[in-house]
Amino acid sequence: MEDLSAEEWADALELYDDSYTFVRVAPREHAEWWLDVTAIIRGEAQDARGWRSIDPDEEEPERLEDPLFPWLAPPSTREETEHHRSPVKELPRVSVPSLLVLLGIVGWDVRKTYRWEERRSEMERRAEVIMARFAEGTRFYSNIGWTGKEPDFYEQPVTGMNPFSRYGWDAGLIAVNDAEVALIWAFMPI
Repeated sequence: MEDLSAEEWADALELYDDSYTFVRVAPREHAEWWLDVTAIIRGEAQDARGWRSIDPDEEEPERLEDPLFPWLAPPSTREETEHHRSPVKELPRVSVPSLLVLLGIVGWDVRKTYRWEERRSEMERRAEVIMARFAEGTRFYSNIGWTGKEPDFYEQPVTGMNPFSRYGWDAGLIAVNDAEVALIWAFMPI
């Protein structure tokens, strides 16, 4: 899908309509991409294309009191990025679509998802549209644990992670290429 449109992107993000998920893409402006992630978390960076983003806490009282809510403090210097680098691991591109779908499922376990087989193809279609925005060469990172070189997140549910939020559980994906950085993050307040 070479010519992804704003409408196709917006439709794809409906994958996250039933979950507590944050989605934002912003321009890559730093050699150290963690600083771009920080700008996204702080609300300082927006989609250069003007396309849909999702911020479920945008108007919530907690965010009005604390502009970082629900995130933990992100790195603000190059030195601090080293501390944040260790909780994420690079994920192979082939595994990203199943993680994108999983982030749109309440409970992050397809085996426990109501009408999974009925919903699966539409969810996967939307995940593929999201993937189309990120050209070959994009690197993907996640804070969740997995086994194997090319994990299928339908087969191995989320069992561990390094939280990036004030909640006990959060799982996400960071996409990084020369032009853009994306943050797709699901929260599970428990």
